[in-house]
Amino acid sequence: MEFVLSLGLGVGLAAACGIRVFLPVLVMGLAARAGFLELGAGFEWMADTPALLALTAAVVFEIGAYYIPWLDNLLDTVAMPMAVVAGVVVSAASIETTSPLLQWTLAAVAGGGTAGLVRAGTALVRGATTAMTAGLGTPVVSTGENGAAAGLSVLALVAPLLVLAAVLLLVAVVGAVVWRRAARSPARAYPRQPDEPLRGDLWKSTG
Repeated sequence: MEFVLSLGLGVGLAAACGIRVFLPVLVMGLAARAGFLELGAGFEWMADTPALLALTAAVVFEIGAYYIPWLDNLLDTVAMPMAVVAGVVVSAASIETTSPLLQWTLAAVAGGGTAGLVRAGTALVRGATTAMTAGLGTPVVSTGENGAAAGLSVLALVAPLLVLAAVLLLVAVVGAVVWRRAARSPARAYPRQPDEPLRGDLWKSTG
């Protein structure tokens, strides 16, 4: 049961990293510093004062950046790999197992994968909102994302099983949306040339 709880904690924090990269890591470090959470071996540095100060500065910058139109676009270009790495870190620091191989495999697949999928879904929502509102709705979306990242991080600490179930459902939905959008992309990598026959014409000419 402890393993499942630790997995739920790690996956929940990883999902929050897909929304805001540094906020869940800071919440985890503060929880460990307060004695509410025990970090895995090798991750004690997350509760040290220098790490907490650096994470606080990163959180302030990240949250503020999403309210600046040109800066939020720049941040979106690097947020995906950063979110995946953060998801792996918080998952590895949470999962309780005697096997390092299992720990890092689950951290990479469950943690990193969850963070990446949630990040992709967040980018889709942000892009759609920007297109529909000409950027006027971006501050509203950013505020909602901040609240979602903070709430999900705290909920992962107090109710990891509930968060694990919710994240699995969320990942399934986001995965389906991303897959459907990818399936709608053109099958051809290059446009057809004007003098290139259509596939039906090609069959007629060879028939």
